[in-house]
Amino acid sequence: MQKTGLLFVAIVLFCSCAAGKKTISNRQVRQNNQNIKEENRAAIAAYTPFTSLQYIDRFKAIAIQEMNLYGIPASITLAQGLFESGSGNGELARVANNHFGIKCTSDWKGKSYYKDDDNVNDCFRVYDNPEDSFRDHSMFLKRKNYTRLFELDKNDYKGWAYGLKQAGYATNPNYPTLLIGIIQKYKLDQYDSPEGEIQKIKRIDRVFTEIDKNADSAQKDSVNQDATNSKIYIVKQGDTLYNISKRFGLTVDDLKTLNSLADNYIKIGQKLFVAK
Repeated sequence: MQKTGLLFVAIVLFCSCAAGKKTISNRQVRQNNQNIKEENRAAIAAYTPFTSLQYIDRFKAIAIQEMNLYGIPASITLAQGLFESGSGNGELARVANNHFGIKCTSDWKGKSYYKDDDNVNDCFRVYDNPEDSFRDHSMFLKRKNYTRLFELDKNDYKGWAYGLKQAGYATNPNYPTLLIGIIQKYKLDQYDSPEGEIQKIKRIDRVFTEIDKNADSAQKDSVNQDATNSKIYIVKQGDTLYNISKRFGLTVDDLKTLNSLADNYIKIGQKLFVAK
């Protein structure tokens, strides 16, 4: 009976240790990675290599959208994507749609892809499409250890580059200078300004423009009275939907609903309702 009890304890300890380390054999790695490749076979077969400029053109709008939602500089997102994915041509980007080298964590419930990195058979996240990778990148940076980054100005890409390294995003000691070099080489900081790429994307300010063009005078009087009784904020340089919403105790969705915003773009001088 005593031997049986000791055997049971040993088995439990062994299983616990294995689960904590998430050990996986080389055979399991090969089978898992082959399954991922089979599932993404069509996309992999249709893949066409990117140049760096093509990569920027393909993903700049997504980076700007994430910036306006979460306050992460578009230049940083693009530079990280270029560097981590090899301009979208790296194995993780092609097979796993992982453009930022984000590894599996204890709370990751999605599929995994294994590749040697800091360790043998490091576990990386797998996404259904590149857009999911960009969104998970934003959510990943909302973790506690990156909190101080969001105290920086959205246009301070150098502060963000060094802050990412200090917060533990990358082990490469030259990571900040590499990101800064990419940003400066391709002038990616132009996408951090609401007066940059956002002006090239047509949008309608429904709250004010539609009133001027479509509403009759009675409707105008009603809306103007509502505007007088509501709190209005005028967008300034460096503002994002995220930091404006936090400033007034709202969510990004609240702001979009209050202002009938069809997308996530804002521009300097734009008027926003900030009170329910």
